[in-house]
Amino acid sequence: MSFEDAPAPECRACSGSLELIVEPRSRDVGGLPVRRVLPTVERRMLGPFVFFDQMGPVDLPPGEGVDVRPHPHINLATVTYLFEGELDHRDSLGSHQAIQPGAINWMTAGRGIVHSERTAMPVRQRGQRLHGIQLWVALPAKDEEVEPEFFHHPARTIPVLRRPGVELRVLAGGAYGVVSPVKLYSPLFYVDARLEPGAELELPESYVERAAYVATGSIACGAEAVETPKLLIFRAGQPARLRATRASRVLLLGGQPLEGPRHIEWNFVSSSASRIERAKRDWAERRFPLVPGDEDEFVPLPAQARGVR
Repeated sequence: MSFEDAPAPECRACSGSLELIVEPRSRDVGGLPVRRVLPTVERRMLGPFVFFDQMGPVDLPPGEGVDVRPHPHINLATVTYLFEGELDHRDSLGSHQAIQPGAINWMTAGRGIVHSERTAMPVRQRGQRLHGIQLWVALPAKDEEVEPEFFHHPARTIPVLRRPGVELRVLAGGAYGVVSPVKLYSPLFYVDARLEPGAELELPESYVERAAYVATGSIACGAEAVETPKLLIFRAGQPARLRATRASRVLLLGGQPLEGPRHIEWNFVSSSASRIERAKRDWAERRFPLVPGDEDEFVPLPAQARGVR
């Protein structure tokens, strides 16, 4: 997904185990309504996660679809996970993958990649409901220039755990005693949790930075009652327990902090500001590779490429 300008999410400080509650802001990206959750002024990263968008939910009638034109990334990985609907992924490696609910699609940009996300014609003709999450994960400085890769992990390959009133799908990293098959460059966890009314769940304690995004439903955490959509960021070293006050879907995520901050400008993330300047020049001068099957369009570099300030 392209990082187009969006209003900064709103945050408020909390007491107890909660550090912040983030309320996302909405905008349109490529014909798709999104809620921007990270980065915020108060919290620019969460472990290695530097970007979090909730896509939809939106009902696309027959004839309409999503068209995120080819655009570049460097020094990060993008992670796409759908609850409903389908997106067509193409990239400059030649990957062409229909992204469907429950699958994890992990694209490591490394030294540079270009990709597009569109609604395929058969899906566009019949219409669909689309809903999902897209994340950006910053790479450790030593791995920022790795060769680009794309991995598709079908829903059936994702580990599933069931507890009383709770279903957990460990999408990436290790949590609750199981490990996802996704290739990682730094310690993190990303879990899709479904909670029945009254069910309780503790977040993993082995990670320094942890958060829970209430995608649907409502959650109580201590004295706080949280309605969707909100991101709950927890204090390091303190127990974090959620209780569903009605049927809820919550994304759990976090990890160990990287070795330093990251610069974000437009669709580029890097530990080096000069590396981003080089990537901007390369994109403006069309030195990035094309996307096979989607060569005719692209997202131009904005006149003043900016990240979130």
